[in-house]
Amino acid sequence: MFVTTGQAASALECSIPTVKKLMSTGVVPGVLDKGRQVFPLAALQQLAARPAADLTALGASEVAVLRVSAPARVEEPEREWIGFGTDLDQDQLLAALSGWWRCDPARVAAGGVLPVTVAGFVVAVLTGLDEWESDGAVGTTARFRFPAARLAGYLTDLTTPANAADPTGADDARLAELLLGTRLPSVSSGPIAYVPTRPTTNATDEEE
Repeated sequence: MFVTTGQAASALECSIPTVKKLMSTGVVPGVLDKGRQVFPLAALQQLAARPAADLTALGASEVAVLRVSAPARVEEPEREWIGFGTDLDQDQLLAALSGWWRCDPARVAAGGVLPVTVAGFVVAVLTGLDEWESDGAVGTTARFRFPAARLAGYLTDLTTPANAADPTGADDARLAELLLGTRLPSVSSGPIAYVPTRPTTNATDEEE
């Protein structure tokens, strides 16, 4: 049984373009590429019931969140793709997610982990953020890359969130287990958002 993208958007409390973005990554199995009813009802029910990320387990007062779309090709020396998609292999994903982003790199590094979200769901987790490179621009236009970043975890199926990566250490494995598949809403005008780990009020759902 399938539902429309509008019904899925209502159930997930997001916009129709955000639902389409989620579908385009390949992380929701069974979606249809044509017709009016295209989103599997069983998958929608699972995602709507998904818990929020427990950020209180993190040591920092805030964590940066990388908000991405489906993969798009780029012509850059360090990577062929930008974004997240299940068709990319682990090396391609790491290169696609580790830069270049407009952000405060020290602030990103201070969080110790970079959850990657699509439509407010954590689909990948990056660690190893203590080093960064600048593209040489000055001010708010500067972009940064994290060359030592590690892909602690990523998903190929959001409905059954199992880590498809092989974490290099126990802490990476713990962070991936804590965050993958959870809901982590964020608000930002750019790809990087900053979310308090101990919010005093309810966060606004991600608008993408």
